[in-house]
Amino acid sequence: MDGACISKKSNKKNQKKGQDTAVQGTNDSSVVSKLSAAAQGYFQDDLLQHFVCKASRRAPLINRGYYIRWKAVDHCVKLFLRVTESCARRQILSLGAGFDSLYFRLRAERALEHVVVFEVDFPDVAKRKAALINSSVLLKDALVENNLSAQAGPVFVRSAQYNLLGVDVRSETEAEQVLSTAGLQWDCPTLILSEVVLTYMETQWSDSVIGWAARLLPQALFVMYEQIRPDDPFGRVMQNHFVKLNSRIHALCQYPDTSAQTRRFLQRGWEKCVCLDMNQFYFNFLSEDERERVEQIEPFDEYEEWHQKCSHYFILTASNGSLTSPALLIPPEDSLVPQMFPDLEPFSLKAHPLPGAVCVEGLGMASSSGLQPGLLLLSGGSRRQGRDSAATVLIREGADWTSLPVKLDSDKGVRLYHCLTSVPEWGAVVTGGRTSPLNPMDSVLKVTHSLSDQTDPRTVRLSVEKMVCTGQSPKPRWRHTATLLHHRGRRYIFVFGGRTEKEPVLGDAHFLCLEDSHWTDVPVEGCFPEPRHSHSSCSYRGGLVIFGGLDQRRIPLGDAVLLEPMSTGFVWRKLQIQPALVARYSHSAHVIGENLVVVGGVWLQADGVPGVAIINLTTGGSTEINIDTSSIPWPLMLHSFCSELLDSEGAELVLLGGGGNCFSFGTHLNPHPVTLDLRPLFRALSQSQTNMNI
Repeated sequence: MDGACISKKSNKKNQKKGQDTAVQGTNDSSVVSKLSAAAQGYFQDDLLQHFVCKASRRAPLINRGYYIRWKAVDHCVKLFLRVTESCARRQILSLGAGFDSLYFRLRAERALEHVVVFEVDFPDVAKRKAALINSSVLLKDALVENNLSAQAGPVFVRSAQYNLLGVDVRSETEAEQVLSTAGLQWDCPTLILSEVVLTYMETQWSDSVIGWAARLLPQALFVMYEQIRPDDPFGRVMQNHFVKLNSRIHALCQYPDTSAQTRRFLQRGWEKCVCLDMNQFYFNFLSEDERERVEQIEPFDEYEEWHQKCSHYFILTASNGSLTSPALLIPPEDSLVPQMFPDLEPFSLKAHPLPGAVCVEGLGMASSSGLQPGLLLLSGGSRRQGRDSAATVLIREGADWTSLPVKLDSDKGVRLYHCLTSVPEWGAVVTGGRTSPLNPMDSVLKVTHSLSDQTDPRTVRLSVEKMVCTGQSPKPRWRHTATLLHHRGRRYIFVFGGRTEKEPVLGDAHFLCLEDSHWTDVPVEGCFPEPRHSHSSCSYRGGLVIFGGLDQRRIPLGDAVLLEPMSTGFVWRKLQIQPALVARYSHSAHVIGENLVVVGGVWLQADGVPGVAIINLTTGGSTEINIDTSSIPWPLMLHSFCSELLDSEGAELVLLGGGGNCFSFGTHLNPHPVTLDLRPLFRALSQSQTNMNI
C-alpha cells in the first residue's frame, strides 16, 4: 500500500475520532442544561448535580427546551413501566446515555421493581461516568450488589440492576456481544432510549442500529428524541450550529419530518410507530395545569423561539410485540394543534434584498412610513449588542436606500414590542412596549420630524416628546396593536390586546383621542374578539380588521374580526374565512384594496413556515402563497419583524428586522431589509376572479 493511501486512511480515522470527541462534548453541555432546568423547578431531579462539575444557569428558553425533552422521555418511560408492571423482568437499554441520571432517579422513586438498566456510551464517556459514580457515596449506595472489581471496559459498572457499558453501538456484533456479556436478555420486554444520539451517526449506521434493535428485541419499545425540519430558516441555523461544533447531524436530511421518521422505523422491522413534534406533545400530553405551572416559573417572552424549537424536535415511539404497543404516543382525536395542509398557490412571491447599502437588524422593532414619502422610521428593538436607544431612518434616493441612525433620549427610545402608529400630517405615536418581561412601558410618545436642509432627506431630525394624556389610561402592555381610527371628525388611536407582566393575554380595548390627548370611551357593540397578543390590526373602511395572534392557552389564532363604524360608535363582526387559514402570530399585515395581506409569522399546525396569506375582506375567500427566498443569502426569519408598503398601490412591501434567539444554537437576526413584489399575486387573483365570472 503506498504512502498516499496510508495518509488518506489516517486522516479519515483522525477526522472520525475528532467528530466522535465533539459528539461526546455535547453530553457535558446537555447535562449542565438539564441541571439548570431542574434547579429552577421545571422538574424534580436532585441527582443530576452529582454529574456536573460546575453548575450554570441557562436562559429561560433553554430551560424550557430541556424541560420538554425531559418530560417527553419521562412520559414514555413511565408508560413502559406501567404496561409491563406484571412482567417478571423488564429492561431499559439507554443508547448514548451520557451523564443521564435515569437509573438513580427511578430508584429514588421506587420505580425499578423487576427492572434492569443498561447504559451504553463511548468508552471514554462511560469511564468518566463510572468515576463520578464511584466518587459519590450516594450514587454508589444506590447500586444493588455492585461488583466493584468491574472498573475496566467494556463493562465499567456492573450491578444487579444497573450496568454501564463502553461500546460503540455502530458495531452490531460488538454491541450484541457486550450486551449479552453484561446480562441483557433479548427476549424480555425492553425499553430502548435514544436522546439525540443516532442523528450524530452517518445515516447508514443509525439505520443499522434501528434495524438490529428490531431484529434482536422482539418485545421492545423504542423511544427516540431528535431534530427534524432542516430546510427552513430555523433548521438552517440549527444545522450550522452543529457543523461549527464539528458534530454534524445527519439523519434529519434524509428523514426531515415526522412522517419520514415513522416510515424509517416501519421499514426497518418495527411493527408500529408514532412520531410527534414537541408542540404536539406539549399541548396534547401535558395538562393545562402543568402547562400553567411551567409558564409561571420564569419571566418569559420568547414565544416564537419556543414554538420553533418545539417544531424542530420530535418524540417517537416504535414497538414490537403486544406488551409495548399500549405505550405508543397516540394523540387525542380533539388535538389542540390539529395538523393542517394549506392549499398553496402554484407560484411563489420572490423576495429580494432592498437595494442600497442598508444594514438593519433587530427583533421587536416598530416601523412607520407616515413621516414623509421615501422615508421609513424604525424604533426600539433588541439587537446583538442589546436594546438600542437609537432610531433608524431609511431614506430612498432614486432606486437605492440608505440608513441613518438617529439618537433618542435613552428613556424614550429603549423598548421592544411596542407600536409606532403613523398619523398623517403629524408623524407617529408610540404606545406600550417593554424593556424586559417585568417592565412594561406606560408612556405615550409623539414623534415628529424636520429637515435642517429641505433638499436633503439625510438632514432629518426627530423630535420625541412625552404626551400628557388625561382620562383612564390602559394598563402598560406590549405585543398589542394600536391603530388609527376616525370617529365623528376626530382621530383616535385604538389600542387592543397585548400582555402585561402578570397577565399573559389581554382582550380590552381603549381609545386615545389625538385632538385632546384624552383616553375616552367610544361605544363598541358586538362580541369582543378573543383576548390575544402578537396579532395584527389594520385600518379598513373607517374601522379596522384584526387577524391572528396567541390566545390565553398560548395557541395561535386564525380568525379575522372586523371593527365596523356606526353612527354611535363601532361594532365587532367576525369574518368567515374559507378555506380556513392555518393559525399564526407574530406576523405583519396590510389592507390593500379589499384584501388583507398577511406576511410571515409563526404557526404550529403545518410544516414549513408561513409565507403570504390573502383574505378577501368582502367575501372571506382566502389563499396561501409561498415566499421564494432563493435570492436571499441568509436564513430569512419572518417573525418579530415589521413591514411597510413602499407605494400607494400596494405593489411592493419592505420587510424589516426579525429573527431571534434560536434555542441554544445562537442568535440569528436578519441583517438587511428585503422586498416583496406583490404584483404577480394580484394579477393571479384578478385572473382567478375573471375566470369565476365567466
